[in-house]
Amino acid sequence: MSTATRPHRPLSQLIGIPPIREVHAPRWFNRLPTWLLTGGIVFVLMVVSVVLRTRQISGELWFNEAIAVGVAQHSLGDLPGLVRNSGGSPLYYVLLHFWIDAVGSSSTDVHWLSGLFALLTIPAAMWVGWSVGGRRAGIFAAILFAFSSYMTQFSEEAQPYELLVLLSLLTTAGFVHGFVYRRRRYLMLFAVGLEAMLYTQATAGLYAFGAVCALGIVYWLGSEQVRAGFLRDAAICLAAVALFYLPWLPTTIHQIGHATSPWHYAPIVGADLPSQITGGDRVDVTLLVALLVGCVPMLVAARRRSAEALTIWALIALIVLGIVLARVGSAAGPAWVYRYFGVMVAPILLLGALASARARVVGVIAIALTIAFCANPSSFAPGHKSDMQEVAGQLGPLLHRGDAVAVAQPEQAPLAYYYLPSGLRWSTTLGPVSKPSVMNWTDAYSRLQDASPSATIGAVVASLKPGQQLLFVRPLTEGVLNWKAPWADLVRRRAAQWGQVLTRDVAAGTLTQVAAAPAYYPSACCVASSAVLYRKAR
Repeated sequence: MSTATRPHRPLSQLIGIPPIREVHAPRWFNRLPTWLLTGGIVFVLMVVSVVLRTRQISGELWFNEAIAVGVAQHSLGDLPGLVRNSGGSPLYYVLLHFWIDAVGSSSTDVHWLSGLFALLTIPAAMWVGWSVGGRRAGIFAAILFAFSSYMTQFSEEAQPYELLVLLSLLTTAGFVHGFVYRRRRYLMLFAVGLEAMLYTQATAGLYAFGAVCALGIVYWLGSEQVRAGFLRDAAICLAAVALFYLPWLPTTIHQIGHATSPWHYAPIVGADLPSQITGGDRVDVTLLVALLVGCVPMLVAARRRSAEALTIWALIALIVLGIVLARVGSAAGPAWVYRYFGVMVAPILLLGALASARARVVGVIAIALTIAFCANPSSFAPGHKSDMQEVAGQLGPLLHRGDAVAVAQPEQAPLAYYYLPSGLRWSTTLGPVSKPSVMNWTDAYSRLQDASPSATIGAVVASLKPGQQLLFVRPLTEGVLNWKAPWADLVRRRAAQWGQVLTRDVAAGTLTQVAAAPAYYPSACCVASSAVLYRKAR
């Protein structure tokens, strides 16, 4: 005897909400072969992405990019030690090393590596979204990654953030397929992806913490089929990640204990949720509405333990708890800087795509509004990062081999080295520099405190022979709020003290001023510099 089962009524009817209208693709669209549909959409979105993200592809570098290029240009054997002192993790620098060998080290060349990673996220997002949530979710995911404001900004920077987003997307795919849908062949993707993230940037620890918490959510809410062998698989994956990270763990511990943070210009205390991850408050609200509407059906008792619901809850847990850890960690260090949240970009955009795909017409509207809000690249990608290229262009031709360069902001030395001619002698407020292409952040704050301004710049002036020149490069410290952090404040004071010493030398007749640059001061998104060229008189 069979028992009839009463069909489930939509939750919207149960609580008195009018049903949300569905949106269907045209018939001709549905008749297209899958390969043509997928390939066509991905191709168009990649073309759009190239148009959006190459406006400043040949633009100038700023100091952190110059540090990355300087590190990558050294031999592979030197990279671990240089990365240890300059801060960061080695994977991106290794890839950039081979990229420079094959393509070149111009600003356009090194920017294209990040642009390539950004392009690869589009087909990857299509696959992840489609394989987890169906065709609409795949298309929405590809769109969100193609128009992502975060990726628009960093696709034109020689930084590891685009690589981190790509790895985060693949790692999230391994997590969902391997632990939610229990497709165990994807567990390797999760483990390898998470390992690669950790070797790309230490802030992947935020993602790892969120993923571990999400594993607990999946196990708690999952069915018996999901739980079967779940703890064993999770333990093996996490143990493998920990084991293969052990060789780099001492370096990470050293960096935590000794590295002066280079991100000393961003406000930490009192910062709100970093809405720049998605493109601003408007995009946050738009995707949040789609999330709420798309998650309403998950509240039905019969669907709470479905793979679809587990995916949504796991992504929410991963994102929220990872960000909470960053908020707590910001009490001890500058973790609350939105560029550090590149590890969360992929889960956030994937969650937005899955929710929008289930929110019917609301989801379609949300995707359309997100495109509109993020379609202007000038709102996100800086048009002018620094003026060091202008400084070098104006004063570089006046320099001769053996002249001295004194940089009052130590982390700007690699940038000046990148643009100025070779054969110069280098010093910063930390003292003489043997490798000006890199920045040694190890105990930099205490070393700068101990460095005597009159002794450091005095030694540079004393080393000059009559007729030799000194190029003094100092930061433009406008905007007092940007220079309140301990390192920034000390840099500002040391630069001013150097300037006073050189002014006295000019008054005493030891130095004469030859030229100054830049001729005009274009607004720079990062730290701008000015420079004065002196000649030793006697």
